[in-house]
Amino acid sequence: MTKADIVDMIAGRTGFTKPVSFDLFESVMSIMKDTLADGETVKISGFGSFILKVKHDRRGRNPHTGEEIVIEARRILTFKPSLVLKDAMNGAGAVE
Repeated sequence: MTKADIVDMIAGRTGFTKPVSFDLFESVMSIMKDTLADGETVKISGFGSFILKVKHDRRGRNPHTGEEIVIEARRILTFKPSLVLKDAMNGAGAVE
């Protein structure tokens, strides 16, 4: 599913025009991105949580040379689906 597909579905379900639906979608994505960039968790009831985690510096090894290196600290984004979403994916209508 692409951004255009989502915008089309928003327009179809709400009756808004595609430009308005696009602006709504972009606004939601921008808010989520800014919130995550600030280090906050985004929780969407019935869908799941986007969680920002910090990975600290650690030692690693270059697989080609065997040389020890330091892997820099970084932030990673994880997603934890809600039970409602898990049930929807694995419950009724599941592929057998």
